[in-house]
Amino acid sequence: MQKPDSLIFDMDGTLWDAVDTYAYSWNVVFNELGVDITVERDQLAKMVGWEGKKVISAIMPDFDVEKRQEIYALVNEKRRTLLPQNGGILYDGVKEGLQQLATKYPLFILSNCAKGIIRLFIDWAGIDEHITDELAYGVNFMPKQHNIKLLMEKHKLQNPVYIGDTAGDGEESRKAGIPFVFVSYGFGITDDYNLKFDDFKSLTDYFMDF
Repeated sequence: MQKPDSLIFDMDGTLWDAVDTYAYSWNVVFNELGVDITVERDQLAKMVGWEGKKVISAIMPDFDVEKRQEIYALVNEKRRTLLPQNGGILYDGVKEGLQQLATKYPLFILSNCAKGIIRLFIDWAGIDEHITDELAYGVNFMPKQHNIKLLMEKHKLQNPVYIGDTAGDGEESRKAGIPFVFVSYGFGITDDYNLKFDDFKSLTDYFMDF
């Protein structure tokens, strides 16, 4: 693997765990609408990293597309209200690691989340000064491989790597033509990676010494 000129991070399962808040936002909306569906943490954790249309199909299989999208919009609205208050769990070493890495690399966050969620995470975590740019699936509803290329073109990145926690992250990295760095402490499992780290400090130390 060539020396990278930038690091692009996934968010959920890589930088933090906000699944409890995500599940709560679903359940509050379902309760308000009188819908007899309960979303459990374990159920939602398995969907982390999925594109929104796949998530809503799995959670609301008996609803038509229009109704799913209508409810999902309400869930994301509720999520935007809850995240600044409830937040999530920032993984050990992330804040300190990003601070160090930003002295050597431009840092980006790219996630399959709704529009505005990455910004809420950045503000909640207090890492704005370390992040060069971010891009969410909800901005253009395009897959990660496409959005990786958009960031590369916009910022003239030559050798970025994508850092994530699922097999899907690895697949999208390959399609974008860049190396994939897998963090094993998140939600997914895969054997297809260029590098693997079991904690964020090890990742930070490696790239600071690269």
